[in-house]
Amino acid sequence: MKIFKRILVLLILLIGIIVYLNYPKLNMISGYASKYMASSVLVGERSAASVISNDLDMPLVKLATTEFNTQEAEATANVYGLMNRKAIDRQGLGTVLVNDDYQQDEIYLQPNRNNTPIAQPYPFGHLAPKDTLFSDVDYNKLQKAIAVAFGNNETQKTRTLLVLYKGHLLVEKYADGFSKDTPILGWSMTKSLLATCFGILEYKGKLETKWLAPVAEWKNDERKEITLNHLLRMQSGLEWNEDYATISDATKMLFLDSDMTLAQRDKKAVAKPTKIWNYSSGTTNLLSGILRQQFRTQQEYLDFPYTSFIDKIGAHSMLLEADLKGNYVGSSYGWASTRDWARIGQLYLNNGSWNGEQLFSAEWVNYITTPTQFSDGKYGAHFWLNSNGFYPDVPRDLYSMNGFQGQYVFVIPSKDLVVVRTGLAENPVFDVNRFLSSLIATIP
Repeated sequence: MKIFKRILVLLILLIGIIVYLNYPKLNMISGYASKYMASSVLVGERSAASVISNDLDMPLVKLATTEFNTQEAEATANVYGLMNRKAIDRQGLGTVLVNDDYQQDEIYLQPNRNNTPIAQPYPFGHLAPKDTLFSDVDYNKLQKAIAVAFGNNETQKTRTLLVLYKGHLLVEKYADGFSKDTPILGWSMTKSLLATCFGILEYKGKLETKWLAPVAEWKNDERKEITLNHLLRMQSGLEWNEDYATISDATKMLFLDSDMTLAQRDKKAVAKPTKIWNYSSGTTNLLSGILRQQFRTQQEYLDFPYTSFIDKIGAHSMLLEADLKGNYVGSSYGWASTRDWARIGQLYLNNGSWNGEQLFSAEWVNYITTPTQFSDGKYGAHFWLNSNGFYPDVPRDLYSMNGFQGQYVFVIPSKDLVVVRTGLAENPVFDVNRFLSSLIATIP
């Protein structure tokens, strides 16, 4: 009997230790689940049941009990009744996690949008795409390439696919439950949208990437040498841990912080600028805060991404979510339909020109596609590259917007191609090289 009691005590102690060590993680799990649920239903126009059975069926996250309240337009989640989190909707700004800083009666601004349809065929407008047959496209091979993207889809989990060729819609395909109008969370593809704002401001003569970062807290220490260029290239030398499987700088920022522009700002320097390359979502949100400083008012800041390029190119489904303090979460929370993500790719393929208007310079495209030191040729300035042949059977001039779980906008100038793929599995589970090489084989 004594042995049994001792075993029981040890078991209780062991359970207590496990709970103690993992308790903080529950906050991240329920935060992720409630935020993702709220945005997927209210922004992504999905059903709660579909989100639970598909999107939230992933390690650790599936431990959460997640619910969506239609009447209150909010989502809640907890893990075995612990760490209850709630995400609510703010019109025009997406959804946000509630914390102690949340004021229910606070009045907040929202961006002004111009959703006037553009009377041109897609992708340059909102009319039906031109029914175009290309003599240089092998359509039999094209269908095989599409089959590669959607093959074994219980594993690859491709949801949407779209290809633009020479500025025309070549093909698009959608999994059940998704359509050309379904907004898709781009995750880190949003970083490229945030960077585009800097390209536009530079083109307008409002700033230069060589400028020192306007961060007052850095003026009297070694961080004072950090420039906008260093931040855009993720080579600031600042400490940052980008790990989504643990309690890290990234997860604490996304699921705990009211003001996400501060997480990277307050980190110490671990190297001089340019001496290391370290991918950091905190850096992008710091840049979002710096972007906000370029305007006299909060309203101008909120309007700028839409008035300067998003609505101008007709990407009316696109929405940038903001944190509790009204900063765009440029690291992670951009939504758009597959067609509208493709418009962004086409804008870059056109070197910043859209329907006769230059939105940013061709030099900006050269800038973002120039490899960053110590990135092994994989990264430019908030865009991913293939300059080192990471995808060995794909042209080296490919560059892309990449997001968690396999969200991609590929731009391949030498083939006049823009390719969008979204889903729940990324490379190598979704074999990017195999798919793109099979697609490129359709065009001599």
